[in-house]
Amino acid sequence: MRSIDLTPLYRSTVGFDRLAQMLDQVTSGDAPAPGYPPYNIEKTGESAYRITLAVAGFGEDELNVEVKDQTLTVTARKQETEEAAARVYLHRGIAERGFERRFQLADHVKVSGAELVNGLLHIDLVREVPEALKPRTIAISTGAQSGKVIEG
Repeated sequence: MRSIDLTPLYRSTVGFDRLAQMLDQVTSGDAPAPGYPPYNIEKTGESAYRITLAVAGFGEDELNVEVKDQTLTVTARKQETEEAAARVYLHRGIAERGFERRFQLADHVKVSGAELVNGLLHIDLVREVPEALKPRTIAISTGAQSGKVIEG
C-alpha cells in the first residue's frame, strides 16, 4: 500500500493546498527517475540559484526548457538521422536517450535564463519576492500623548 490519505490535512489547514498537492505527487509515484541526467543545484547569490544538467550529446535544438504552474520541465529528444541509424556499434556506452526532468519551484522563483556550454545546460533562477510580502518594521507608539501632562 503506497497510498496515503491526506484528507484530514486538507480539512485542518488553510492555504497549504499546494503543500498537500506536492505530498500527493511524491506518494503517487509520478516523480521522475532519479538517475538520468545527473544534475546539480547551487546557490549563486542571496536570491539566485542555478540548476546544471549534464546533457552531453544534445544540441540546443533538441532541448526544451519550460515553466508551467511553478514546475520547471527540461526535456530532450534525440532526432534520429540516417547517418546515425546506419552506424554499427561494437560497444554503446553513451545512451543519448531522451529524458524529461521536472523541478518544483518555490513561490516567487522565476527562470532568468538558460545556457548550453560544453555539454552542460545551466538554468539560472532568481527569487523575486514582491514588496508587499517582504518583512517590514512597524513603529511602536505609546498610549500616552506626548507633550500633555496630567496634573492631579
